[in-house]
This record gives sequence, C-alpha cells and structure tokens, in this order.
Amino acid sequence: MAKDKYVRFDWAAKRMLRNKANFGVLEGLITVLLNEEVHIEEILESEGNQEADDDKFNRVDIKAKNSKGEIIIVEIQLTRELYYLERILYGVAKSIIEHIHLGEKYDKVKKVYSISILYFDLGKGADYLYHGQTTFKGVHTGDTLQITTKEKDVIEMKAPEQVFPEYFLIRVNEFNQIATTPLEEWIDYLRSGHIKDDTTAPGLQQARQQLQYMQMSREEQLSYDKHLDAIMVQNDVISTAQKEGRAEGRAEGRAEGRAEGRAMSNAEHIARMRSKGIDDETIADLLGLTVEYVKNVE
Repeated sequence: MAKDKYVRFDWAAKRMLRNKANFGVLEGLITVLLNEEVHIEEILESEGNQEADDDKFNRVDIKAKNSKGEIIIVEIQLTRELYYLERILYGVAKSIIEHIHLGEKYDKVKKVYSISILYFDLGKGADYLYHGQTTFKGVHTGDTLQITTKEKDVIEMKAPEQVFPEYFLIRVNEFNQIATTPLEEWIDYLRSGHIKDDTTAPGLQQARQQLQYMQMSREEQLSYDKHLDAIMVQNDVISTAQKEGRAEGRAEGRAEGRAEGRAMSNAEHIARMRSKGIDDETIADLLGLTVEYVKNVE
C-alpha cells in the first residue's frame, strides 16, 4: 500500500477516532456538515463500540458531546438494513432519554444531531447528501412558529429546529464528481479514501497525519487488512445471494423437484450471512424471503 494511502473511515472510527488526540478528524466532518465550528468534549458510551467479529459489517457508530452539551451521533452503515429510518429514530430518542435524569426539568433535554454515512442504496434520490429537521409551518399563513420561553425572568424565542433533532444522510456511493469544496473533499475521502495533498478541509489535514496506513504498527496493519478482506467477502456473499435469489425466483413454478434445491440453497446463504453478523431481518430483505422463513432456518 502506498505511503499516501489512508485507512477507511469506518475502521478508524472503531479504533482511532475515539482517542482524544484524534478528535480533530471527527470535528472536521461535523463542522463541514453543520457549517459551524464544532468541538468534541468527550466520546460517550454507545452500543456500536464493540469490536467483536460479528460487528464488523453492519454498523459502526460514535456518540459524542460537543462544547454546547449537544449530542452528536455519527453512524457508519456498510450494508442494507431493514427499517433503517425507524432505527435511527430510535437511536436518537434513546440518546435523549439516556441524558436526562428522572425528575429533571425538560430544559435539560439536549439537541441531537444524527449523521448517517451510508454505503448502500437507501432509496431513490439524485443527491449524495440529505438533511432533515423539524419545523412548524402555518397551514394558512406559511410562517414558521417560534416558541416563547421565560427562563430566570428572561423571555427567549426559540425556533423548533433549535430543540428537535437534525438528521444528515450521506449516500457515499452517489458521490461521483471532482471534489472542490471542503464537504466534497470529505465525501471523496469517505468513498475512496483519497485526501488531497493540499487540502484545507477541516479535519482532513489531521487525517493525513493520523490515518496513514504506513504509520500503523504491524499488528494494526494486519487487523486492517483482515477488515478489508472481510468486507470483500461480505459484499460477495450478498451479491451472490441476491443474484441466485432472483434466478430462483424466475424459475419458481417449474419442476417441483427444484423446490428442495431452492430450500437448500437458501439455507446455505442464510447460514453464511449469519456467520458474517447479518441479522435475520436484513437477510430476509436481501434474499426476498419472509422473516418468518429465515427465522425457522437452523
């Protein structure tokens, strides 16, 4: 691997970016997305912190708190997952609940930013970056509602977007242009691992120093190489399963003797995908089977 090659962001997120010395890399990504300077105070406990073999593929996530006390969830999703939008909603709600104690006033609720870096096709859309937030518009007037609050005898006006979560969906595979802005340079790195020598994008200068493959120990290099090999195997399993599943579907209704062969093939695919840490719901979605069928396959 050449000297100027950098490790994938998902691998760095699990092993390197949780180190306070490397917070600047993550701060850079969040800064270009939010269009304001962000400082990470700490990395919070998160269910995606595991480094077990069966957690390699589906998801990597970092949960952090910035200098304003707001919560930022950065999630990297490598393969398709059923009910993905519902799950990120659940993750945001859970984060809010976890950081307010019983009996505290609701003013302790902190805003949450949810950033999803997606390496699969979530749906139809022409852009590589989508942003969503909650606003309240007048049905008849079209104006935006602002909420009046009184805290310590001071009247404040708050817009809903100052309180409600914001969501960023980065569709990495949809980026296919020359990077000219800091945001585009970041997406280019997420997609291809490429960082310009003269980059001025926040975080990427530090990434050039901290995330170089050749600067890692031999043990880290072997772990990273194994990670890349495992992803290639994972993608091959999913691609093969999808192709064979479609072929079997087109052949359905032919000779009854083939039913047993299809069942055996499905069972083999299910077993292989489970061994790679893919959950039953995602397996069912990828193979075009029912969840009940998958769950009944031993």
